[in-house]
Amino acid sequence: MGSGTPPRSGDRRLLLYRSSAGRWVIAATVLGSGMAAIDATVIGIALPTIGRDFHASLSTLQWVVTGYTLTLSSLLLLGGSLGDRYGRKRIFMVGVAWFTLSSAACAISVGSGQLIVTRVLQGIGGALLTPGSLAILEASFAADDRSEAIGAWSGLGGVATAAGPLLGGYLITAASWRWIFLINVPVGALVLAWSARHVPESRDPTMSGRIDAGGAVLATASLAAIAYALIEGPSRGWTAATVVVSLLVGVVGAVAFLAVEHRSAAPMLPLDLFRNQQFAVTNAVTFVVYAGLGGVLFLLPVVLQVVNHYSPLASGAALLPITAVMLAFSARSGRMAATIGPRAQMGIGPVVVGLGLAMLVRVPQGSSYVAGVLPGVLVIAFGLATTVAPLTATALNAVSESHAGLASAVNNDVARIGGPIAVAVLPALGGISGLSYLHPHALAHGFQRAVLIAGSWCIVGGVLAAVGIRNPPRRAVREEAERLEILSHCALDATPLRERG
Repeated sequence: MGSGTPPRSGDRRLLLYRSSAGRWVIAATVLGSGMAAIDATVIGIALPTIGRDFHASLSTLQWVVTGYTLTLSSLLLLGGSLGDRYGRKRIFMVGVAWFTLSSAACAISVGSGQLIVTRVLQGIGGALLTPGSLAILEASFAADDRSEAIGAWSGLGGVATAAGPLLGGYLITAASWRWIFLINVPVGALVLAWSARHVPESRDPTMSGRIDAGGAVLATASLAAIAYALIEGPSRGWTAATVVVSLLVGVVGAVAFLAVEHRSAAPMLPLDLFRNQQFAVTNAVTFVVYAGLGGVLFLLPVVLQVVNHYSPLASGAALLPITAVMLAFSARSGRMAATIGPRAQMGIGPVVVGLGLAMLVRVPQGSSYVAGVLPGVLVIAFGLATTVAPLTATALNAVSESHAGLASAVNNDVARIGGPIAVAVLPALGGISGLSYLHPHALAHGFQRAVLIAGSWCIVGGVLAAVGIRNPPRRAVREEAERLEILSHCALDATPLRERG
């Protein structure tokens, strides 16, 4: 995804942060990207209720989650390229409209199959609107005001992501799970109205050549096929023809994707970036940490409601400390990395996250929230706060300045892909399949195994960082931290950051 070329500072169309026009643009982009981010997190709170309404197996619930997240992550880079080429405002508004209509379709689903299909459609809309929300800010604001605008967007987006599960839990408790989708309809209409009236159009004049649509199709198809094999294998049998064929299709599709990207003049994913050890290791750490976290966050709300008898509202509030700690400490973590280099934090942080995940083994034992849930959640939060700022900055610092925007987008996409892959595989590793999630004892036992496995993944990530990450000269680290906004992952489901002007 190209980072785009912001308008010149002398262009009279550039906005000031404190101007009325600037605030309208921030409001539209925050609400738009917030819808997509919230829908990736709030769905976990609704899974037990959806499962009861549709008499759904665990694999069906896994598809309700991964249908959205896999589609979003597979097409995110393509969405950014389309915005750079055809107009960021135009593609953003198309994405918002698509997302809004598919949200309405989710809300009126009469069966699990229809819900899965409409969630896939939601993912397409999310992939179109998400990269454009930040790119619009970069292209619309004057250089001196751009960092303030992006900071406001990041902070408000973090608040929206934190409030999402809480709001979703309230809507499910007070009304129905369908309202977590219906609420997007008036919000989407508002974003479209504000965008049409207040958001300026921009595009990257340097964009030329073909869009890598083939790469996007192959990436989506291969990930979907692999996910199918991982999700359906436990219930259908690993030797079932559909599972074996799906796995083979996924592997062949992945190889074809790499071949297409290698030969493409304008690849969606430039493979040359991964020849840089620092960049490759950073993305490997990103993948395992977000995989461990994403897999557990899929199971935890289900366990809290089925085993611990939490209401949807209470289970939505259970994870609020993670976002609160990250918003409070991520900036300090970034400054620390600028002083001592990223290696120590990237080595220690994932290990702390892994220990926090392992501490959740106490959750199904009937302890109170303070004794059973909160300690692990807080340890996870401090581990993430230690890790994510230097993780982002290191991915950007590993490449040339001209590739910083693309490196950020790739690193963010790797984080997004880790979650759905873990959602597909972690329940099977824990021994949870079929309708066993409806039985408290079986679910509790499987969850305890799953959190230990996920925790071990994160610890492996810490070891990878300790061995493979190198600290640049201190002066270079400080300059990079000042040049880049390193808070792009403050929210658990963040949008890729690009270069500051």
